[in-house]
Amino acid sequence: MDRKKTIYIGLAVIVVLAVVLIASSSLGSGDGASLAAYDNVRVSSAVINNLESVPNSVSNAVGINEVSDLPTIVKKGSMLTDNGKPEVLYIGAEYCPFCAAERWGMIIALMRFGTFSNLHYMTSSPSDVFSNTPTFTFYNSTYTSNYITFVPVEIEKNKLVNGTYPALQTPNQSENQIFSAYNPSGSIPFIDFANRSVQVGSNYQPPDVLDGYNWTQISYDLHNSSTVQAQEVVGTANLVTAQICAITNNTPQSVCSQNYVVSAEKQLGI
Repeated sequence: MDRKKTIYIGLAVIVVLAVVLIASSSLGSGDGASLAAYDNVRVSSAVINNLESVPNSVSNAVGINEVSDLPTIVKKGSMLTDNGKPEVLYIGAEYCPFCAAERWGMIIALMRFGTFSNLHYMTSSPSDVFSNTPTFTFYNSTYTSNYITFVPVEIEKNKLVNGTYPALQTPNQSENQIFSAYNPSGSIPFIDFANRSVQVGSNYQPPDVLDGYNWTQISYDLHNSSTVQAQEVVGTANLVTAQICAITNNTPQSVCSQNYVVSAEKQLGI
């Protein structure tokens, strides 16, 4: 290789590294105060793209083996639907660090079946355990899909006011009935997959694998199956994806025929 070509390659590598470093620093250093400054800021297109484009090779390599808490499979009862489509009901809160951890995988999975708009950055409570965990909020977001209806309810904000978290959204009567029936302890996050499977609590605990990182850094790490972030977050996404495929009759095939989905469905018995 001649000297001029070597110089060009070296410059290209430097440029790529510079872009990654700039992108990583653009959302703060990863400390709590820096992250909290981005609460309710619209998610950048770069982070959205990273979440949407997690390679199937990574998902297949990760599977669901690193997920610690599996859902409860519901065998009886009528399917929960909305507008003629299976409904995925989520109840959580912005302050909740375990909700914060769960949303990462949920968003990746839901993006496999539809499209989000108006997602915003959020951090968990600065005064709870695993403070300022970087995450997102479903509040004021919109989700469209040909296969499912996603109904998110964020019940409280993330910062204490006079000792309590201010109310944000209120579940309706039907949602409260479902929440009570499948989750008598009242734990969050709570996810109901059309009354066919139910997740209470986050799929991985504790959520400290996200501590010290910003959204750009985490979303890049999800593309490397050897990172703990990918193993936990993508593992959660795979688990959620399998449960959605189970209520959509395994459509679309482009998603539900992937090895990581087929394997997860077998492990769950759905």
